[in-house]
Amino acid sequence: MIRIKYGFALLVIFFAITVSCKKDDDVEPPIPPRDRGEEAIRAQAEIEAFLETHFYNYEDFETNPNSKIVFDTIAGDNADKTPLMQQVTFKKFKDVYDASVEYKLYYLVVREGEGDKPHFSDFTTNTYEGRTLALKMFDNAVTPIRLNLVDDKTTAGIIRGLQMALIEFRGASNVTSNPDGTLNFENYGIGAVFVPSGLGYYQYPPGIGGIKPYEQLIFTFELFSREIADHDGDGIPSYMEDLNDNKYLMDDDTDGDGVPNYLDNDDDGDRRLTKDEIIVHEDGTLEFPDKNGNGIPDYLDPSI
Repeated sequence: MIRIKYGFALLVIFFAITVSCKKDDDVEPPIPPRDRGEEAIRAQAEIEAFLETHFYNYEDFETNPNSKIVFDTIAGDNADKTPLMQQVTFKKFKDVYDASVEYKLYYLVVREGEGDKPHFSDFTTNTYEGRTLALKMFDNAVTPIRLNLVDDKTTAGIIRGLQMALIEFRGASNVTSNPDGTLNFENYGIGAVFVPSGLGYYQYPPGIGGIKPYEQLIFTFELFSREIADHDGDGIPSYMEDLNDNKYLMDDDTDGDGVPNYLDNDDDGDRRLTKDEIIVHEDGTLEFPDKNGNGIPDYLDPSI
């Protein structure tokens, strides 16, 4: 049985933007956007070069399954180590701004975990470290915190690359409380993801840790639990409001009012709340009535 013990109060991440007062002639010009296709090619080359020349401490996990992931260069005493490129897997994603651009998102599964698997819009409880490809740390959470997986700054979400990696893992198989207020997590997920800038901050990195525009990033993480999110409280889990099934919620706006469905408690704009146009059964399952039989559920049909 694999366990970890933590004492903590769950925290919610909030992002704050600090604005400095400057003279007009001291204001820095905006960073011009690069071609997203060209940037995707450059990012993939940089990440693959890192994966070919670096390894992680896989031998430590043989003796301590709850070790922390550490990366190092394959050289000198480490010349015989297995490169990350032989241990990672990847999945492909279309750019949400330019559908002609596709990314390879490489991620490392040290342990998948044995608990619940999060949806792309859930809340999760994690620890993590964020580093550049130079292995400089820019952010971390050493005690578990609650993350909002939606990659939308309106709801203080995380970057898409980390979001899309976490949904490949599972939380702990069991969480128990101790008399002293600490928790035991058993068989939780451990992994890492190598994020191209197009699935990260692109030209506008946050003002922490010295991240440069268009920089590729690495996140290591432990996934302890997930909570199915209903951001607008309309009775429909947020992952079910992804009508075009692209795991991106900002482009699902049925009534065209500028508020995506997952944040809109009246999805079709008919002045009837969504929660009043669906049926929630005692076992938690949902039913979506279609009174006029036109194939559009009432909560998405402004004529009903």
